[in-house]
Amino acid sequence: MTDWLDPLPWLIVLPLVWGTLAFVLGPGRGARLAIVALVLQMLLALQLAAQLVDAGARAYAVGGWGAPLGIDLYADGLAAVMLLLTQAVALPLAVYARGYFAATTKGRDLFWPITGLMLAALNALFVSADLFNIYVTLELLGLAAVGLVAIAGGTAPVTAALRYLLATLLGSGAYLLGVALIYGTYGSVSLEVLAPLITDEAPFAVTLAAALMLLGLMLKTALFPFHFWLPPAHGGAPAPVSALLSALVIKASFYLVVRLWLDLFEPLTTVDAAQLIGALGAAAIIWGSLLALTQTRLKMLVAYSTVAQIGYLFLLFPLATLTLPAAADSALQGGVMQALAHGLAKAAMFAAAGSMIVATGRDDINRLGGVGARLPLTLFTFGMAGVTLMGLPPSGGFSAKWLLLQAALESGQWWWVAVMVVGGLLTAAYVFKVLRRAFLPVAEGDSVTPVPRVLEFSAFALALASILLGVFGAPLMDLLAVGRGA
Repeated sequence: MTDWLDPLPWLIVLPLVWGTLAFVLGPGRGARLAIVALVLQMLLALQLAAQLVDAGARAYAVGGWGAPLGIDLYADGLAAVMLLLTQAVALPLAVYARGYFAATTKGRDLFWPITGLMLAALNALFVSADLFNIYVTLELLGLAAVGLVAIAGGTAPVTAALRYLLATLLGSGAYLLGVALIYGTYGSVSLEVLAPLITDEAPFAVTLAAALMLLGLMLKTALFPFHFWLPPAHGGAPAPVSALLSALVIKASFYLVVRLWLDLFEPLTTVDAAQLIGALGAAAIIWGSLLALTQTRLKMLVAYSTVAQIGYLFLLFPLATLTLPAAADSALQGGVMQALAHGLAKAAMFAAAGSMIVATGRDDINRLGGVGARLPLTLFTFGMAGVTLMGLPPSGGFSAKWLLLQAALESGQWWWVAVMVVGGLLTAAYVFKVLRRAFLPVAEGDSVTPVPRVLEFSAFALALASILLGVFGAPLMDLLAVGRGA
C-alpha cells in the first residue's frame, strides 16, 4: 500500500480540508460537503482498525521524516477505538445539525468550519506520539470548542465561552509546564523514548510533571471539583454543539489521562493517588446527579448529567492500579466501554433535547407537556439514551458498568459497587423527571410544533447505537487489546 493511501494521515487532513472549504462555500454546500467527508472518515477509521487487527499497532512518519527530526503518528487499539467513536458520533450529528440549523440559523455560518478544525484536532490527538504534539492538538481542540460555544452570540453563550477558555488555558498551561519539566530532565518528548526512562526512581521533577499534566487534563475533562465551566458551556450552546462537546471533546482529555496513567507514568502511580482519583469520580457521580435532579432547564439537566457520567470514567483508575491483572483488564475495558456508551448516548440525549426545545420554543422541563404525544420518537430516543446512562441491559452502559463491577469485586474494592448502584438510581430519577413531564397534556397557552424528521431519526440512530453497543461491542474490546501486549 502506498503512503498516499494510508488512512492514518488522511483522518487528520480530510477534516482540515472540508472545514476550510466549508468556510468558503457557505453553510449550505458546506454542510453537504461535511456529511460526505464524514462518511469517508468513517470508512478510513474502519480501514485503520482492520489494519491494526491484521498487523498490530503501527507508526507513520509524516512526510517521510520520523522523530526526532519529523513527526511520528502512532495508532494502537485504544487510539483506533477512539477514532471510531469520533466518526460514529460526528456523522449522525452532522446530519442532525444540517436540519437543526435549517430551523434556527443562529451560529450556522461558523459551525461547519470550526467543527472541521475540531475533528482534525481530535483525530490528531488520538494518534500523536509525543508530548508536545499532544499539547498542540489539545490547544487546537480547546480553541475550536470555545469557538463553537460562542457561535450563537449573546451574553450567556459568550460568557460561558470565556469561562471555558479560562479553564482550557489553565489546563493546557499545567500540561505544558509538565512537558517542559520532562524535556528538561530527559531531553526528549517522544513517548517511545521516554517510556523506558521513567521508572519508580525518577527524580522529583518528573513526579511533579506527572502531577501537573494529569491535573491539567482532569480540569479539561471537568472532573469534580473542576467542573465549574462545563454546565454553562454545554447547556448554553446550540444542541449540535452541546452534543459534540459532551460526547467527544471531554473524551480527548480522558483518553490522555488513560494513556499517561497506564503507560508513560505507570511506574509513578500509587494506590493512594488512584483512590483519590476514584473518590473524585464518586463525588462527581453523586453531586452531578443531585444537581441534575434540581434543574428546571432541560439542557442544563443533561449538562449536569455529563458531570455525573464523567465520574464513572475515573473509577477505572483505582480498579486498574496495582491490582490483579484480570481486574485491571476488566477495569480498562469497562472504562473505555463507558466512554463509548456515554459518547453515543449523550449525543443522542442532547440532540433529542434540542428537538424538544425547537418544538416547544422553550428550554423548560415543566413546560414539556405534549411532547410525548407530538414527538414520540424524540421522547423514545431520550428514554433509550437514559437506559444507557442508567446502565440497564442490553445497553453499552450496562456492559461498561458490569465490567467495572466485576473489576471492583475481583480486586476487593466493594465500595465502588455501592457508588455505581446509587449513581444508577439517581440517573433513573432525573431521566424519569423529564419523561413524566413530557407525557402530560399540553398546558394552556403552550404549543408543540413538528420538527424536521431528520432531527428525530439522526438522534434515534445515536441512541440505538448506544444500545446495540452492549450487544455487539465485543470486537471493539478485542481491538482495544491491540498494542497492549494482550
